[in-house]
Amino acid sequence: MMPMAAFSPRGESRAPWDRVLVTGGAGFLGSHLCTRLLDAGAEVDCLDNLSTGRAEKVAHLAGRPGFRFLERDISGPGCADALSGPYDLVLHLAGPASPGARPDRPVEALDAGSLGTRTALAVAGRDGARLLLASSPPVSPRTRGHAPDDADPVGPHRACAEAVRFAEALVAAHAGAHGSNAGIVRLFAGYGPGMRAAGGGTPAALIEQALAGRPVTVPGDGGGRHPLCYVDDMVDGVLLVAAGRSVRPVDIGGDEEPTAAEIARLVIELTGSDSPLVFVRDPEEGSVPPRPVTGFAREIFGWLPSVTWQDGLERTVAAFRGRREPFPAPGGQTTDGRAGEEWCA
Repeated sequence: MMPMAAFSPRGESRAPWDRVLVTGGAGFLGSHLCTRLLDAGAEVDCLDNLSTGRAEKVAHLAGRPGFRFLERDISGPGCADALSGPYDLVLHLAGPASPGARPDRPVEALDAGSLGTRTALAVAGRDGARLLLASSPPVSPRTRGHAPDDADPVGPHRACAEAVRFAEALVAAHAGAHGSNAGIVRLFAGYGPGMRAAGGGTPAALIEQALAGRPVTVPGDGGGRHPLCYVDDMVDGVLLVAAGRSVRPVDIGGDEEPTAAEIARLVIELTGSDSPLVFVRDPEEGSVPPRPVTGFAREIFGWLPSVTWQDGLERTVAAFRGRREPFPAPGGQTTDGRAGEEWCA
């Protein structure tokens, strides 16, 4: 199946699917995908247990024809029976997006990667639907003078990494052994309106710091690079891969890689803030972060990011001005007591 250019912001073609299930649909990326699919004429079932997602992210879709919100856990017993379908596409975002995320909830992470992915595959297989797993880059945390610890499943913060690896292996095994129409898309550093500052990531936390008049902090010397991908471009990439039949994992991420200091300085400029730029200790000093290799997405699926990191950051700052969130206090809690969100779903 040739990919379709229907999902570019520049196009207005109808979606090639009549009904879509989006697991983790009340998260940052999931809510954008639900909106885009509805706009393209598809019916959407949005499944989320709201452990990290928020109902308000899809509140603007309530009442729209073809949209249904289901508050359920994809890992829970009987979930597949509650998803009546039939679906043409299953977008499985209900899982840990970062191997370092949620170290305090390892069992939930492992359940999402195993039981949740099995359920998503079962629903897709039942309906003959295409399944696309939203995953994260494989991480071998190499540091200066140290070997990678990816072979140690019981090391610190490994539960999410193992959950991601198992989910990908399960999808690939189903595609190989059963001929399932299933694929994997690996997402790198998505950002834009609707992202949460509570995870402490770039650039959301920097924007919230600047808007609150706090020091804008960057790790180390600020030279760490971030392959930022604006959410509209990421949605394009996900849906173009979904419209194909590739089993091979496809990287979706930004080609531009501004430094943390460059991002912070532009945030201060765009917000008009008097916040000082402060360099703090880098807990990941010496690590080698993964970089997206987007040649496959470009050559096979025709995906091409269209929003520069400067333009995307300007749009994100404007969105943050309209909805202020509690800033995360030390220890990973927001000022209203909620745990910070680090999952993409």
